[in-house]
Amino acid sequence: MTSNTAAIPMKQSAAPGTAFGVLGAISVSHLLNDMMQSLILAIYPILKGGFHLSFGQIGLITLAYQITASLLQPFVGLYTDKHPQPYSLPVAMGFTLVGLLLLSIAPNYPTLLLAASLVGIGSSIFHPESSRVARMASGGRLGLAQSLFQVGGNLGTSLGPLLAAAIIVPRGQGSIAWFSAAALLGIVVLSQVSRWYAHQHRVAGKAAKRADHGLSRSQIGQAISILLLLIFSKYFYMASIGSYLTFYLIDKFQLGVQSAQLYLFAFLFSVAAGTVVGGPVGDRIGRKYVIWASILGVAPFTMLLPYANLFWTGVLVVLIGLILASAFSAILVYAQELIPGKVGTISGLFFGFAFGMGGVGAAALGKLADTTSIGFVYHLCAYLPLLGLIAAWLPNMQHNRK
Repeated sequence: MTSNTAAIPMKQSAAPGTAFGVLGAISVSHLLNDMMQSLILAIYPILKGGFHLSFGQIGLITLAYQITASLLQPFVGLYTDKHPQPYSLPVAMGFTLVGLLLLSIAPNYPTLLLAASLVGIGSSIFHPESSRVARMASGGRLGLAQSLFQVGGNLGTSLGPLLAAAIIVPRGQGSIAWFSAAALLGIVVLSQVSRWYAHQHRVAGKAAKRADHGLSRSQIGQAISILLLLIFSKYFYMASIGSYLTFYLIDKFQLGVQSAQLYLFAFLFSVAAGTVVGGPVGDRIGRKYVIWASILGVAPFTMLLPYANLFWTGVLVVLIGLILASAFSAILVYAQELIPGKVGTISGLFFGFAFGMGGVGAAALGKLADTTSIGFVYHLCAYLPLLGLIAAWLPNMQHNRK
């Protein structure tokens, strides 16, 4: 291995050209990045009590994070499609580091919003370029590569509540700063990934890729619209779990904060497990069928959730996470195949829209919970997965199966 590829191992075992060392590094970086970001959600009960916040204000913290991420990501992706920026990856982690440190010392609500916004900016830079790296390292196994990349982020997201329960809840807001070590590690790993990315870009150049699926511009536009509507359904529902599951369990079953966060961890861990499945299965049987089964298939479980006792609530949130999570990798690769050569733009659009819907969902559902009840929120959101029916109108792209 030469100095140009840095310390990232370039093994190409199962599929020639698949750089599993790079995929592992970018997945670990995604784990660290999203673990730190998920701390924001995990410490909501602490912030709510310490700053005397309403559910609506809690939702606005999520909105501040998600909106900076969602609004910037498509522009970052569009720019880097034309002007790739390999070394933007450690810079992105630097924004997350600053936001995290500010969150640990925030004295008031506006500072909390600023800290969340800085974390969102880091996310907006990280996701489009790291998704591009995953595709570059895929060796043609696009769904597998995106799943490996995504599972790192989902594992990191699941670890946030667990670490918050173990470290931040007993020690308070200031202990958030301890997680700066994770950000520094991420900067080191991403610096190595960036060197590999820069080398690959110099070697490969800017070879353009033309679409060969035979779809018209209107068909492509319709398919992208359907995919975005499915993202709305998925992430609006996910916001009801990610932001408010702990409050729901505390309200309905009188659990303590730490016990409730263990259920949130179980949900988020199941999301990570489900992510592993969606991409490789989509490579084999077709991404449309994975998308359809994932979004619509979760509906029976979401409808049962508001009526379940504590034991079955735990079972159902795990099943919901497993099934619903398998969609995103398949959706992202499907969209990239619709518009080849625009990996950054598509990644930025879909990650950004996903985060935006999560943020809008958190804010809207928080307001709804304030005016009705947290239980009513779960009854209403149970019907969102029925939007999965529209996946039937996605065009088949059989030639893309691996």
